[in-house]
Order: sequence, then C-alpha cells, then structure tokens
Amino acid sequence: MNGTFRVGNLFGIPFYVNVSWFLVLGLVTWQYGGALANLFPALGPVAPWMLGLFTALLLFASVLAHELGHSWVAIKQGIGVKSISLFLFGGLANLERESKTPAEAFWVAIAGPLVSLLLSGLLAAIGIGAGLSGPPAAIVGLLASINLVLALFNLIPGLPLDGGNILKAIVWKITGNPYKGVIFASRVGQIIGWIAIATGLFGGQIWNLVIGWFLLQNAGQSAQYATVQNQLAGLTAADAVTAQSPIVPENLSLREFANNYVIGNTQNWRRFLVTDDAGQLVGAIDLDDLKTIPTGTWPQVLVKELVKPIEFSTTVKPELSLLEVVTLLEQLKVQELPVIRENGVLVGLVEKAEIARLLQKRAQADPA
Repeated sequence: MNGTFRVGNLFGIPFYVNVSWFLVLGLVTWQYGGALANLFPALGPVAPWMLGLFTALLLFASVLAHELGHSWVAIKQGIGVKSISLFLFGGLANLERESKTPAEAFWVAIAGPLVSLLLSGLLAAIGIGAGLSGPPAAIVGLLASINLVLALFNLIPGLPLDGGNILKAIVWKITGNPYKGVIFASRVGQIIGWIAIATGLFGGQIWNLVIGWFLLQNAGQSAQYATVQNQLAGLTAADAVTAQSPIVPENLSLREFANNYVIGNTQNWRRFLVTDDAGQLVGAIDLDDLKTIPTGTWPQVLVKELVKPIEFSTTVKPELSLLEVVTLLEQLKVQELPVIRENGVLVGLVEKAEIARLLQKRAQADPA
C-alpha cells in the first residue's frame, strides 16, 4: 500500500501505518475534542483537545485489537501473519495464506468482530459498574459504542469485510469450492457498495460514498482474482507447458539445428535449452552464438560445443498445481520456468503468456 511506513512490531508481527490514518486521527480528535469542549466547558481551552486525541488513539487501539483477533486465530492454525496495517478505513491483517478448511476460515473471520463485541461489553460494564461521570464516562461510553459499531459493520456479509469472509466460508462449505465462496461474497460486497453509493448520493452522506467506493474496488478485485484461481484449479504445470518449447539435443550439428529449429521459427526464440541423451538439461545455446562459427563448418560443429551453463533459481515438477506455478512466477518476477520430471528429464517451459492463453481458451469454452 503506497504511503505506508513501519512503526514497530506487535507480538512479533510487523505493524504499519498509512498516511491516511493521520487524516482520520485528526478528524476524530477535532470532532470529539469539540464535542467535549461543548459538553464540559470547565475543562478549559486545551484539555478537550488532549482528551479528543487520547480518545482517537484508543479508537485505533480498538481497531488494532480487532485485527489482532484475526491474527491470533490464524497463528493458532499455523498461518503466518505478514503484517498488520492501519489506514483510512480501519485495519488489515495480512496473512501468508488462506485457511485450509471452511471451518478454519470461518473462525479467522469471526475472531475480529468477537474481539470488538467483547471490548464493547467490557467497556459498557466498566462504565456502569465503576460509576464513572463527566469526561471519563463520556469517553468510555463512546469507546463501547464504537466497538459495537465496528463489530456490526464488519459483519455486513460482503467482501472485503469480515462478514464477507464469513459468507465465503459458508459458501465454501456448501459448494466445496473456496473460489466460488470468494466470488459470491465479492458480488454481495459490490451490491452493498452500490447501495452505499446510492444512499450517499441521494442522502448527502459523504462517508457512504467513500465506503461504497471502497467496497466496490476491493470486492471487484477479489472477484477477479478468485475467478482466475477457479480457472486454474485442477490444472498443473504440465497442462501449460509451451507447445514446441525451445529444446534441442546436444548432439545435433549446427546445420541440423539451423535447418530444423531456426529457419521457419515462428515463435522467434532467441535461446534454446539443450538436453543430453537422457533428456536432462545441460545448458542453453543463443542464436547469436551461431555468428561466431563460419557457416561452412556448421555440419561439423555440434550444438554441445556452444552450450553455455544455465541456472534457474527454481524449477517446477509437471504435477505442481498451476496456481502454485503462477505464484512462483510472481514471487520470482520471471516470465518462464522450466518443467522437469523427478528423473531430471526436461519437459519444457511454462510461461506467463502461455498460461494467459490457456485461461482465455477455458473462458471461451465456458463463458459462464
């Protein structure tokens, strides 16, 4: 997220704050500080604003506790938490992976609202039981109300809210497909986003407009990503190996190589992977290297004499899921990876472009 910087760790979890958080901090301080000044004139000119700032910080502490609830349950499931961030619309716990079962996904999603409900009840009990009055009573009452609103708002059944993740888990349980759960919950989130925008436009509620836009943007992205994941489900690296991958045997002469692989090469490969007699990868040959050898000697010179060592940081097995292959391509920031069997035999290359073509074919075959 742009404009986000790290401010420390919480229980070993990196903690970030977005610059938009300071906008909300200032608005809450100004609004509630002014309310305290009107309600309690005896506080003087400075104290209301200090209390307003203190209250704003406690509100964000409540949001942080909400995200820690998600994080704690995720950690109990063996899921790492990359970070927790505070921004304009609240907080976000960034998890390393999804839960393995719909039940586990449900508990991760519900944990945040449960923490907020617990805090709301605890603060309300303190306000009543401790017999607070004046500014302390007002602040505790506000915090109790805000935590209740935070819980209820997040339980709205549309992504990216917690209620959307709960709905995703329920649909996942019913259909057995996690991606269908995401798509369904995302569509609900988009509907709620449009409703919020409509009420904002006709009711003059600016925050409804902002929240509606936020829901539309994030729910739409979730739906698109889940749709791609659903299309990738069941496919393996072997399904996406590029047809006529640039692979040549090392014992070919340069003349045979040029005639059989270079002339008429419609895919314009500039580098070819070279395999030995067992089909195992030994290196690569670049077309530019042919220029260093007189054409008259090409029939006598073998490809293996021009082979250069080549190293891939990662190779993939044919049976690896295509979703994991895509994740690897993104993480390594590469366009292709070699597919190699257990015995070391090179199958071919899997490329981003070929995966995109495969998904396009599947989408055309099944538009629904």
